[in-house]
Amino acid sequence: MYDIIVIGAGAAGMTSALYALRNGKTVLVLESESLGGQIATSPRLENYPSIKEISGEQFADNLFEQITHHGAEVEIEKVVAVEKLQDNTFTVKTEYNEYQAKSVIIASGVKHKHLRTKSNRDDLVGKGVYYCAICDGPFYKGQEVAIIGDANTALQYSLLLASYCKKVYVYTLFDKFFGDKSLVKALHSKENIEWRPNTSVTDFIGEEKLMAIEYKDADGSIKTHEIPAVFVAIGQVPDNKAFSNLVDLDNMGYIISDETCKTKTEGLFVAGDCRTKAVRQVSTAVGDGAVAATNASVYLESLDN
Repeated sequence: MYDIIVIGAGAAGMTSALYALRNGKTVLVLESESLGGQIATSPRLENYPSIKEISGEQFADNLFEQITHHGAEVEIEKVVAVEKLQDNTFTVKTEYNEYQAKSVIIASGVKHKHLRTKSNRDDLVGKGVYYCAICDGPFYKGQEVAIIGDANTALQYSLLLASYCKKVYVYTLFDKFFGDKSLVKALHSKENIEWRPNTSVTDFIGEEKLMAIEYKDADGSIKTHEIPAVFVAIGQVPDNKAFSNLVDLDNMGYIISDETCKTKTEGLFVAGDCRTKAVRQVSTAVGDGAVAATNASVYLESLDN
């Protein structure tokens, strides 16, 4: 029986674990995929207080080393269900095991939103269509590639790819970017980045691998662009269905909670990008983790009394 089980090992989840551990609680962290969450795939983190610049991967590694140093147990297992029992404890079921805890913090984050094309070519994901430039961009060193997206992630990916790719084409649905001004300025300064605004990518073309993308141009005409790789950065979506029996979800699938990080179920808390909130940044995820773990610790103290 753990004091707290944290679901998710991103910035919010690992901060939750850190604060819970420093409050003297036993903690198990369950992560379905890779440690670090979304921030681990960011090439540069430049807007975190006191840190001028750090890679997202290094930031996540530092957090992981910190929580394991303080005694966190970490398992790579996907949570499929959470139940609250009559004795007010929780059972957390994964694909392989069941764990018990007095309190649970959901920090499941968000996943990459997939681009829906007319041919629904999900079979080309990993074969020329990618959602992580850090992971797969180096395979196309010296080649031309394309980016789809208009916010910070797309801007960061474009700048990263431009550092070792021959040319980067950036496709955006509108005639403006929705990211930080410093990133937009940096993108416009790169001679090997070509921006194609007012375009809508409609299909991926290829048999065994991507050969081209089909897109609708600003004038409404359908065109194709032969390219070996395209990186999609059009946002994220939550995956909270496994918790829907114990929480309320909004129409986008986010867990409804305020700044207390409490859910409708006593003893169950939520932190980070998976909850309803106005700003989703690493700093707000860390803040949520601190709040959720502190309130979970207070809840546990109330049980003892």
